[in-house]
Amino acid sequence: MTVKSKPIAMANGNMWQSKSMRMAWRVARRECRSGTRGFKIFVMCLMLGVASIAAVGSVSEGIKTAIDNDGRLLLGGDVDIRLTHSPATKKQLVWLKQNSLSLSQVVQMRVMTQSLDKTQNILAELKAVDEFYPLFGGFRLKDPKSLATALSSKTGIYGVAVEQQVLNKLSLHLGDKIWIGAKKFVIRAIIDREPDRSAQVFRLGPRIIISMGGLRATGLVKPGSLVRFHYRVGLDEKSPHKDWVRRLNAKFPKAGWRIQTIENAAPNVQRFTERVALFLNLVGLTTLLIGGIGIAIGVRSFVESRFTTVATLKSLGASGNLIFAVYLIQTLAIATIATIAGLALGIASPLIIGPFLEEYLGVFSAFGIYPNALLKAAIFGFLTSLIFSVWPLARAREVAASSLFRYAIHPPNGRPTAGIIISLILLSAILALIAIITAEPMSAGLWFVLGTLFVLSAFYFLAKVLVMLLRRLKLRTKPISTVALNNLCRPDAQTPSVILALGMSLSVITVIVLIEENIRLQIDNTIPKAAPAYYFIDIQSSQKNEFVEIAKNHPSVSKVNKVPMLRGRIIKLAGVPVQSIKPPPEVAWVLRGDRGITWSEYPPEEGSAVVKGTWWPVDYAGPPLVSFDKAKAEAFGLDIGDTITINLLGIPLTARIANLRDINWNSLSINFLMIFSPNAVKEIPLSYVATAYFLPDASEFEELTLAKKITQALPNVSAIRVKDVLADIKNMIGDIGVAVRVIGMITVCVSVLVLSGAIAANHNRRIYEAVILKVLGASRLQVVRIFAFEFFFLGLITAALSALVATGVSWGIVVHVMRADWTFLPGTLFITLLSSLTLTITGGLLATWLALNEKSTTYLRNE
Repeated sequence: MTVKSKPIAMANGNMWQSKSMRMAWRVARRECRSGTRGFKIFVMCLMLGVASIAAVGSVSEGIKTAIDNDGRLLLGGDVDIRLTHSPATKKQLVWLKQNSLSLSQVVQMRVMTQSLDKTQNILAELKAVDEFYPLFGGFRLKDPKSLATALSSKTGIYGVAVEQQVLNKLSLHLGDKIWIGAKKFVIRAIIDREPDRSAQVFRLGPRIIISMGGLRATGLVKPGSLVRFHYRVGLDEKSPHKDWVRRLNAKFPKAGWRIQTIENAAPNVQRFTERVALFLNLVGLTTLLIGGIGIAIGVRSFVESRFTTVATLKSLGASGNLIFAVYLIQTLAIATIATIAGLALGIASPLIIGPFLEEYLGVFSAFGIYPNALLKAAIFGFLTSLIFSVWPLARAREVAASSLFRYAIHPPNGRPTAGIIISLILLSAILALIAIITAEPMSAGLWFVLGTLFVLSAFYFLAKVLVMLLRRLKLRTKPISTVALNNLCRPDAQTPSVILALGMSLSVITVIVLIEENIRLQIDNTIPKAAPAYYFIDIQSSQKNEFVEIAKNHPSVSKVNKVPMLRGRIIKLAGVPVQSIKPPPEVAWVLRGDRGITWSEYPPEEGSAVVKGTWWPVDYAGPPLVSFDKAKAEAFGLDIGDTITINLLGIPLTARIANLRDINWNSLSINFLMIFSPNAVKEIPLSYVATAYFLPDASEFEELTLAKKITQALPNVSAIRVKDVLADIKNMIGDIGVAVRVIGMITVCVSVLVLSGAIAANHNRRIYEAVILKVLGASRLQVVRIFAFEFFFLGLITAALSALVATGVSWGIVVHVMRADWTFLPGTLFITLLSSLTLTITGGLLATWLALNEKSTTYLRNE
């Protein structure tokens, strides 16, 4: 009697037909009941990748939301009007009072603060406030007292509120006295929260707050002093800010002030956040792509664990489409779970990171669900899981039922159809397009996509070539190393995938470290060799000779330079208002805020050189001329003969470009973007800025003593120590580096998961090899050594490729993007090599430990 098997219904139908899909869903549900072994690596890789992108997006959106919601607090009002050097006129103040609900004045400048005995001093950021400050709540002292009480004058001595850092640096306590300018103050309170400080991401010193009466008593505000006068305006909530600003500018068209509204309350914080978020997003996307390799390995492992089921289904007449649909449904279900878990981690990230950001930026990342950030992370996650899952699923779809048996000895090697390959290309193109569109600027996203394609292709190609060479070369090595090398070259080995994943992650973290270390070397070694020890600002014209005499007569001072300085804002380039100019991102800062300017009869002796055009004659008396930075001129499309218009103290000044200079900003000598001919600004009150250079063997005591001498003799002069500024910059770089390295380490963790997944995927093969080796007489130690050698060679190859790629990428970024000197760092690369070897050997041996514990007799009986 012959029994005929009944084919599975719709086995040859279109898998997108409703009946076929119902069948696929039914089989997929039954399959899920038997477990999802093999998907652990898949879930971890996808979850970490999605979490990193969602976290960066949520924190970034949280900061933007906080700025939008707390714009009044961060700005100090609905509108902030800033003037440099001189305050608003009486006529302007009358208009502001008549056209607002409330008005508060704040004055900011940098000053030297000294202990009562004048033995210690520090540079501080001084803020003088009136009785209406703050217009809106949010300011807080650590003491339960009002700000007005803390700053008031008692027995002829004004009070101050200071940040804790002032007390720490001067070794003082509450109730102690300090000198600010020519006046003594008593420290009455410690600042706990100052919302409007977030306008400054980087500051040269701690905050000190005094009253307007206290500021007048100091005698610090002089003609030409670098003082910023802020007028914070409170408006009716129904009053459109833009209309109010338009009326203000129409009333005073030549005022020369800079105006901010709550729509742009903390632009520096926002720009800083966007730049860091862009980089972290790209690193997160790299993590997700590396995790994609783990996804592919996980799906392949899962499908291989179902080979018996697939063989049975195909023997009963199931079509390849049905098989593909069944396992695609399961894969997408697992991807959904992993994506949701990753999004949950991303949503929680502002709660964890928020307090650190508030301390650093003065802005708390508001907790919330940000659909745009989460949708972006989810789309990236699903596209990545699809791209890397479809290939192993499609391979199983194309394999004949007869070849699915005895797969441990003869692994199947089905190839996807042209339709599947085209679908993969389209999905990859969509992923790349979204990465480009969501990047700001989009050019950064484009370069990331092109760079990623190049690096991925290079790693995969080199890995394939190395495997091919190892297969063809007949190396005369010991049996243990020979077996280890052969394991890397066998047909089903995951060598290229592991090299690609581990190599990419190590390259990312190594590039980050190489760039950071190169910047640190610039700060520690290259820059200080040519840099002055001090900058002195706010030197009055009547004080310049006394200053030079004190500085030059101080021990170990080798050189003193001084130049006149004003601050003005560019309002037109080649006759075009700056509001109509969209500058390249790298030079946009030139048009933001005030720029330092000077005048000179002669070209600078150091720090810059004229490379185009000629300098004006010593006795030049014609129309105003200006010398401009060559690189910035090229970025703005300016050339010799074009005009630049600046606003100086409310007076528009137009000058023609006479020459262009190549400026070496890294020298830290006195450099200016614009140098005017003397006749252009001779009638405008100004102050001087100076630098002091010391002999190479000068002691720190001699350097610090000079600042004390200057500030004691000239209390209005502020001394900025270059070493302290560079140290602050290093700390900032270190803080940013921590965030970047955290994301980078997640990338490394994902690559380790990929390595573990690759080993787990070949677990049965490992058992098979271990058993054969034991049968042939190999001891347990010898088997361990074989596997250790295999992972050693794998780590060595990966480290070499990572070092090569990371060196090239870091060189390109440092030299061509940052325009800095690049230094080869063999020590850092050695750490990369060591890390790679440690990760691969340790991770590999831990993952293969189960294979070593299998008994030969049990396995041989089953075979």
